[in-house]
Amino acid sequence: MEELEFIHVSKEFKNKNETIQVLKGINGKIQKGTITTIIGPSGSGKSTILSLCNLLSTPTEGEIFIRGKEIREWDVQKLRCYVGIAFQSAPLIKGSALDNLILPAKLHGRTLEQPKKYMEYVGLSEDLLDRPAKELSGGQRQRLSLARTLVNDPSILLLDEVTSALDSISSHEVEELIKKLNHEHGTTILWVTHDLDQAKRVGDHTWLVLDGKLIEAGPTNELFEAPRERQTQQFLELKRNMR
Repeated sequence: MEELEFIHVSKEFKNKNETIQVLKGINGKIQKGTITTIIGPSGSGKSTILSLCNLLSTPTEGEIFIRGKEIREWDVQKLRCYVGIAFQSAPLIKGSALDNLILPAKLHGRTLEQPKKYMEYVGLSEDLLDRPAKELSGGQRQRLSLARTLVNDPSILLLDEVTSALDSISSHEVEELIKKLNHEHGTTILWVTHDLDQAKRVGDHTWLVLDGKLIEAGPTNELFEAPRERQTQQFLELKRNMR
């Protein structure tokens, strides 16, 4: 079953007197309960794809369907409960870890009943709830950011370079957490990553985006081991030579 579908999606931004086309006619489908990794060079439009999926931005052209409903027909609050997003920098508000964790529920007029449960799920001790968020390590902050995103129980989770600032141990721990979330809850995940090894480890499917275009999409192993498109072959060869 398709959870997400992009039909001829383009996105432009105005910069003074210049129009910059960031996405160019993206067509693609994301199956429910899968992990799709999105790879490509910096500035290719990967993060913009994520921003369109919960109306942080809107398409200039084309349509995006979530559960068969065009994204602009969704109530924004309901959409952002259904589609959660976590960023690379794990932006946290001032105050304790608990203050951060309860924020999504508070914004939707709810009370968070079991904060301990969310901390445990992401591998954080409940003893950290009262600690100022600014005192947490980078790995702890990223886990707290993920826990906060999970408070709304999203069916789709968007991840934008969430491990790029972490050391290898913390990065692998977050990978295992995301895979656990996918396996136990059937969460559909779109994961933007610059780390091709990570994309291979976690992705069921992979998209390659170059210069705002979706060049190739397919099962992760096939895309990396037997790419169909010449541009995909060149991109992967370039990355291998840079190691």
